[in-house]
Amino acid sequence: MQIKFTDSPPSDIRLHARIVNREDRLAGYDSAMTDGASAARFKGNPGQVFEAFTMENNALHRKAVAGAGEQDARKRRQNVERAGAALSAKYLASGESAMVLDLGHADLSGEEAAAALLALRLRGWRHDAYRTKLPEEKKVTLETVHVIGAPDGTQEAWKDAEAVAKGSEFTRKLVTEPANVLYPESFVEMCRDAFEGTGAKITVLDEPEMERLGMNALLGVGQGSERPSRLLAIEWRGGVDGDKPSLLVGKGVTFDTGGISIKPGAGMEDMKWDMGGAGAVAGGMLALVLRKARANVIGVMGLAENMPDGKAQRPGDVVTTMDGQTVEVINTDAEGRLVLCDALCWAQREYDPARIVDFATLTGAMIIALGNEHGGVFSNDDDLAGQLLSAGETSGDKLWRLPIGPAYDKLIDSPIADIKNVGPRQAGSITAAQFLHRFIKKGTPWAHCDIAGMVWADKPGHAWDKGATGYGVRLIDRFVADNLEK
Repeated sequence: MQIKFTDSPPSDIRLHARIVNREDRLAGYDSAMTDGASAARFKGNPGQVFEAFTMENNALHRKAVAGAGEQDARKRRQNVERAGAALSAKYLASGESAMVLDLGHADLSGEEAAAALLALRLRGWRHDAYRTKLPEEKKVTLETVHVIGAPDGTQEAWKDAEAVAKGSEFTRKLVTEPANVLYPESFVEMCRDAFEGTGAKITVLDEPEMERLGMNALLGVGQGSERPSRLLAIEWRGGVDGDKPSLLVGKGVTFDTGGISIKPGAGMEDMKWDMGGAGAVAGGMLALVLRKARANVIGVMGLAENMPDGKAQRPGDVVTTMDGQTVEVINTDAEGRLVLCDALCWAQREYDPARIVDFATLTGAMIIALGNEHGGVFSNDDDLAGQLLSAGETSGDKLWRLPIGPAYDKLIDSPIADIKNVGPRQAGSITAAQFLHRFIKKGTPWAHCDIAGMVWADKPGHAWDKGATGYGVRLIDRFVADNLEK
């Protein structure tokens, strides 16, 4: 969907919309519009839409208003986003190819107006590449939004917001693609294509290189698959020369059968999105690179496919990780932490980071704990945890902090190795975080974001349709913008 700013939109566009506050929701409209809105009980609540049809110059026109709630609401930005997204949801397949959107009636700041446009665009993203018999009335028709009345600063703010939109859309594409299309090698190639010409540096390790480095935990996850594993790094040096970079590390299990500890068949198709952490890192990096973020940030993604082949690792196997710690594999379906521990080790040795934030669809226990409303965050550093929580609240990619500590650490001690890859049933998400913590160098601020409940949605949200949400991209962008850019 294209967003265009103009003072004179094409005269043949039939669909005109406004975003309005609750207080003065219909100021300037004629009595037919105001009476109709009153009859429809339109109050300008966040995301509420009212539509009317009028005849003008012998042509039928559609007029719509979308509510942004109270002007001084505490969650003003989120309410404005809901207004933009509601218009997209209503008119995406309406038969209209263009909309004129008037942003001059809700006393928006430039940042708020850009947020509304971001939500409008994100809510309009769909992946219909494999639909060959989609009914005509369900096909996407809305292609262009002509923006008038934009507040001062909107176009400048939109430049950054558009980069976030592109990053989010890239993440959604990665998460949505089926596993016969998206696997470690093709994930790498899609990233090469997306970052071509941007100035980012891409590094890829293949299996022989990882074997030489002793990355047996990551390789063990993928050894039962016909698809070879990969380690991918995307490096952006937009900050002060010589400053230590910040690391984003993502779990990229492109399909997770559970391995020998195989999952139940029902719902296994969802495991194509078990690479959602790597997807978030890739899309987050794309957003930062496209908007030329003034920070040194590196995204590292461990990519593997977990399959139950005759060569697959078994429960009870012991593997030696890159940093020399040994792991007893109790359950081959606890594979994400095995991928991440080697990725974390390599990234720390290679880049000597100032801080690390990892993203992973790591545990089903996180969905039991937090549902689909928050990702979980675990951290050894209160300042870093607070920065991520704040970025989540502002961006809408919300997080909730959970504990780690020595009392949980002992739950993953192994009787025959340094560590085992699962603990008891209780505190499953916490012991997974504890596992990762053992691979973080002492003194390095680190946070682990378990986003298992957030990368895929079974129902539409305020800025996404059913399916891939793009969770993590807006969080990463806001975290960098608020804390790392100079």
